[in-house]
Amino acid sequence: MVINFWSRTTKPRPTVTYKESLAIPPHNGLMWLFGALFLVIIPHLLRLPLWMSVICLLIISWRVLAEYQHWALPSTFIKLLITFSIIVVLFIQFRTFNGLVPGSALLATMFCLKLLEMRSMKDAMVVVFLGYFLVAVSFLFDQSTLVGIYLFAVVLALTMALVVLNHPQATINHQRQHFKFASSLLLQAIPLMLIMFILFPRIPGPLWSMPNDQSNAKTGLSDSMSIGNITQLAESEEVAFRVKFDGAPPPAEQLYWRGPVLWYTDGRNWKGLDSPLPSKRPQFYGDAVSYTVTLQPHKQGWLFALDLPATVPSIALFKTDFQLISKDPINDVTRYAVISYPEYTTGALESSILHASLQLPNNRNPQTITLGQQWSQQGMAPAQIVNKALSMFQTKPYYYSRTPPALNSADPLDEFLFTTKRGFCEHYAASFVTLMRAANIPARVVTGYQGGEFNSVGDYLIVRQSRAHAWAEVWLAERGWMRIDPTAFIPNDRVESVTDTQRFNNTIADALISANSGWVSKNIYKLRSNLDALNHQWNQWVLGYGPDKQRELLDNIGFGKYSLQQLIVIMGLLIAVMVISVMIYLIYHRHRNNDPIIDSYHRFCKKLAGVGITRQPWQGPQAYCELACKQLPHLNQQITTITKHYIALRYRSLTSSNVKRFTQLVMAFKPKI
Repeated sequence: MVINFWSRTTKPRPTVTYKESLAIPPHNGLMWLFGALFLVIIPHLLRLPLWMSVICLLIISWRVLAEYQHWALPSTFIKLLITFSIIVVLFIQFRTFNGLVPGSALLATMFCLKLLEMRSMKDAMVVVFLGYFLVAVSFLFDQSTLVGIYLFAVVLALTMALVVLNHPQATINHQRQHFKFASSLLLQAIPLMLIMFILFPRIPGPLWSMPNDQSNAKTGLSDSMSIGNITQLAESEEVAFRVKFDGAPPPAEQLYWRGPVLWYTDGRNWKGLDSPLPSKRPQFYGDAVSYTVTLQPHKQGWLFALDLPATVPSIALFKTDFQLISKDPINDVTRYAVISYPEYTTGALESSILHASLQLPNNRNPQTITLGQQWSQQGMAPAQIVNKALSMFQTKPYYYSRTPPALNSADPLDEFLFTTKRGFCEHYAASFVTLMRAANIPARVVTGYQGGEFNSVGDYLIVRQSRAHAWAEVWLAERGWMRIDPTAFIPNDRVESVTDTQRFNNTIADALISANSGWVSKNIYKLRSNLDALNHQWNQWVLGYGPDKQRELLDNIGFGKYSLQQLIVIMGLLIAVMVISVMIYLIYHRHRNNDPIIDSYHRFCKKLAGVGITRQPWQGPQAYCELACKQLPHLNQQITTITKHYIALRYRSLTSSNVKRFTQLVMAFKPKI
């Protein structure tokens, strides 16, 4: 069955009084409202459990059919029964109504249920404003550029529905007019929005987020590592952060983005150390790398920086294991500048972390422990033992695989090193550190990201979750802590994925822009780069527009010298000037007639007045027509035709073709006595 959303069914409505008809939402307005509500609810349906999404769609569909078929709305008892049932099932599903996801799920379902009792214009207005509120709730989940564009279109659809609802005689012929009016309302609000956005004092912290909402946790690294968790991140194309270098980016082999450092292990799982602040700084030498990181929210406290950071952002602390830890969880897009040095010496080993750097569990992975001890007992120096382990991974049949066999035994590292020999970065890092500790060499696991994808459009580096990586650090007396990445020693012919081979050999350039790429691949890459560059600017100037960014912008436009109180006064004056200007414009144009129909009719009346037939203020179009026909009987047909056109256009329907025809008739009319 095909439903025409713009015409009524032939089935008549129940008879109502004139007073009651004024309170009934017009049919055409309801159709626009239903369409807008469907657009409003789509982002929420994608996050709700399937059964809830189905119920919401069924309610909206039933209400649309009820409008066409003139079905009676459910009784109060039925509505209460449905509402109570959904609330109970929602509570069973989430065990609470607190939090962003449960709260938005309850709001979305109640929003749909409101349609079951929408009988009057007042109900329709409530539904429209609930729709606006749900648009705002959508920003709590996602603030990307594309979502912003989509939700702007949803706001336009809701405003269009609001306009049509308040024009009971609106038909399909008026759609363009109402669309222009709704668009003009939103466009008129933009200057006011920009003034308040730029000048209104910014508060620290996120505007479009709900801190401490654990139900909205982001994908990303954890402060612990269990064999298999980084493997899951390898398939995610979600952006972790973006990096803008002040100069040329460093070589690919230096792009190790340091994150959580893991010390303690039970043989399978690794966790971090609550380390104190460092007693001394590393010694840096060589060329510095200066850059700015734009970090996506991950609900945790760590920041990412190249090895090793020499400066500490104001929002962070610098730990003994050289981690940058934010003072507050990263709940919104965060920007910070860092200077790092790829070449460094960390110096003597802190006594407070010596035990942690050698810790091993009892009676776990005995084969691995025995191998490391044998190397130490052979009298090899620590550097020789490191090379021995790396040579083992390089020469023996170890494979790099994103889908390694499951390690189900109580000694997973023994199973990996001596049986399966297939693993991801976490397998190699954990086994290497265990071998080093068994040989009495201080070692630890470092997690973070490796490499990145260079965006030539925005001139910055994109680091995605698929770049999540784990490597090792060992402490050697001659230089202190040094990075060792055992995964990088696996030969290319033993890396099972072509993507991973490119990842280790060329971590900056993207495979899609290689010389061998086809036209489609290159254009897909360009489109992807442009969209990401747009999203990056959105993050910089909209989501990241905090106190520091506001001060920077105000300095650039000459307002930086004003205090907070003065900025508020300036903002108030600008808004007042804008409002007064609009009022003057409306007053000035109130008496001007820009209606082409009335303009043409006045021209018709003026032509008749030129031959002595003046229209009196109390005369309507029909009475004036009869007067003119009596005095100009030879022009009876022309006068009657013009008057009928005017009455039809002014009081019945309006189309551009009819207006044009009416104007032509008036222009051709030349009365003579």
